[in-house]
Amino acid sequence: MTIAPAVTTYLSAHGLELIGAVTAALGIWLTTKRLLICWPITLVSIFIYIVVFFRAGLLSDALLQVFFVVFTLYGWWHWWSGAREDGEVRVEPLPRSSLLIAVALGLPGSFVLGTVARHLGAALPYLDAALMSYSLVATWWQARKHIANWWLWILVDAIYVGEYLYKDLRATALLYAAFVPLAILGLRDWRRAARPANSPAALRS
Repeated sequence: MTIAPAVTTYLSAHGLELIGAVTAALGIWLTTKRLLICWPITLVSIFIYIVVFFRAGLLSDALLQVFFVVFTLYGWWHWWSGAREDGEVRVEPLPRSSLLIAVALGLPGSFVLGTVARHLGAALPYLDAALMSYSLVATWWQARKHIANWWLWILVDAIYVGEYLYKDLRATALLYAAFVPLAILGLRDWRRAARPANSPAALRS
């Protein structure tokens, strides 16, 4: 008798978050398979989470979703262009110079975004900003089809789990906990896709 009202109350308060979690997880899984449909589904989850994070006072995360809209539209176009030319979405190598530049830019980006978020009264401003900054790096690498995006997502998602538990966004914390094995799956599948078809490793897989 007491379970039903509790479930109803939770769904009323966190229903939008749950929908966002499901669509985000589906989008990530489709990304591991390098399927173009991952981008429109991811776009739906992004718009949902703009609202969820704004309500929770995670302003950096809400702002991050706005950047994600731009990166998602770019990734959709870039993957589609590559698939149209090659017949499939091909994994691309990440130049070492691009790796160093992206990681280095994440540091000042974390400080600047954290300072702005702190003045806006955001919760956990500098941690949130650092995760936001490197999430943008990971999303850019994903849009550019670089395997390294999965390594960065594994680290960022693991830290996000603790942050969302702290903010009582349990469905989102569970989602990001699920993102970690999904990122590991993506890393495995993309590494396989990057191997030459006639290599011994590719033949074994």
